[in-house]
Amino acid sequence: MFRSQLPSVDAAAVPADAILLDVRENDEWAAGHAQNAVHIPMSEITARVAEVPEGDRVHVVCRVGGRSAQVTQYLIAQGIDAVNVNGGMLDWEAAGRPVVDGNGGDGYIL
Repeated sequence: MFRSQLPSVDAAAVPADAILLDVRENDEWAAGHAQNAVHIPMSEITARVAEVPEGDRVHVVCRVGGRSAQVTQYLIAQGIDAVNVNGGMLDWEAAGRPVVDGNGGDGYIL
């Protein structure tokens, strides 16, 4: 599947109750992430794929969309309904979506 064929959605259009899988590294996550996101770094996704929430579409996010595009391709190959979040957490924050740090306070995107 070519990246241009990859299912994607703009950060502002991700439903508030969507499953959001953040695939950034631990330091990026600790600095700032979406409040109800699930964190599995890209480097661990193959070993931890069983931890990806089941049921609804999985919205995959990273900083700008490159890593999440790769993970989205992998998840689709595993039979998981996944979609890449265009623009990643930078667009998420720019759209005014909430970002929290590792302690639940105001976060920022690394």
